[in-house]
Amino acid sequence: MRTIAQINEKIKDQKAVVWTVEELKAQVAEKGVTQVAKEVDVVTTGTFEPMESSGAMINLGHTDPPINIRQCWLDSVPTYAGLGAVDLYIGATASPDYSSSGETSELETRLGVAHKQRGGGHVIQDLIAGKPIQLKAIGQVSDCYPRASFQTTITRDTINQFYLYNPRNVYQNFIVGVNAGDRVLHTYLGPLHPDLGNAVYSSPGAISPLFNDPKLELIGIGTRIFLGGGMGYVAAEGTQHFPKQRRLDNQTPIGPAATLTLIGDAKEMTPRWVRGCYFNNYGPSLMLGVGIPLPMLNEQAVANCAITDEEIVAPIVDFSIPRRVRPTFGLVSYAQLKSGTIQIEGETVRTAPLASIPRSREIANLLKEQITQGTFFLAEPVAPLPMDRAFLPQDRWGSQFALE
Repeated sequence: MRTIAQINEKIKDQKAVVWTVEELKAQVAEKGVTQVAKEVDVVTTGTFEPMESSGAMINLGHTDPPINIRQCWLDSVPTYAGLGAVDLYIGATASPDYSSSGETSELETRLGVAHKQRGGGHVIQDLIAGKPIQLKAIGQVSDCYPRASFQTTITRDTINQFYLYNPRNVYQNFIVGVNAGDRVLHTYLGPLHPDLGNAVYSSPGAISPLFNDPKLELIGIGTRIFLGGGMGYVAAEGTQHFPKQRRLDNQTPIGPAATLTLIGDAKEMTPRWVRGCYFNNYGPSLMLGVGIPLPMLNEQAVANCAITDEEIVAPIVDFSIPRRVRPTFGLVSYAQLKSGTIQIEGETVRTAPLASIPRSREIANLLKEQITQGTFFLAEPVAPLPMDRAFLPQDRWGSQFALE
């Protein structure tokens, strides 16, 4: 019915019809797919949730004399330095290493007790916010790089490149965590209380981006997105990308499936949409806002976006069994999850989302405004994302070894 180029022309003239995905669902319920497909050009989706497989690339610029950094800490959080001389990568889940950096007392003075629950995600957030970050580096001495160490304070404005490069974001679906054991479990979903005391789900459900493009026909490598308050792109399939997950008749997966690698200039982002977080007795992570515009190229695209929380499901997984493949209590719809309680073996279990549903909606609305105002254009994917990836575990080929 229409192409991305035609939609961009309408965006340029501020004539594009843009709806959030919730608005589209309501319109389809009232008018039907065929009529809606004639009206709408773009649908916006959003999610704001923990995405721990995230991090930032940083280039410091060369010192005088030059240093070839091989160990480095930012506010005592170790960064990966096995790249170019002053290229660094800080992961969102990296934890402070006070013994090696030797900066505990100074951080306690500057940050207070909160420094004990900081990690890479918090450093990234603070850099985006323009706050100063203490850097300590150890170099590998050579004729090219004679300097052995370097210590300074950096900010967003005193470094060269600073961009998010996130290997795994925006799961197409995820799990519901419960705990049938007899003690509290501290997990990447937060605390799971014993005896099925609570159930935690991660995805915001039917407003989440990839649920609305189940076969990845609209999203591909090169798709332009809202990332952390700025502009970003889909760089590749994400790690653990598993599009061959079992699917319902509406093609939505019944568990973790497709993922995306995302990239974007962190200097254009805001700390409202990139926030360090900490899970008690688990570790640091990063709350990240992502919005993806979907071009309504045909009726099938509209039909895919019309799915509701009643029509998508997630598996209820028991974390009390410490195995890669854990037992489940079956599937539950996102409508049931969002109602506040679900039934598990005759018991009523309260539920809570790990994602912020209000902020996910806010992202979809912000992206709608940008497209409507002609400041955000769609990008034609340069290549599709693969739909044939299998998931390969490692436990068949390895064994444990003694830790000293």
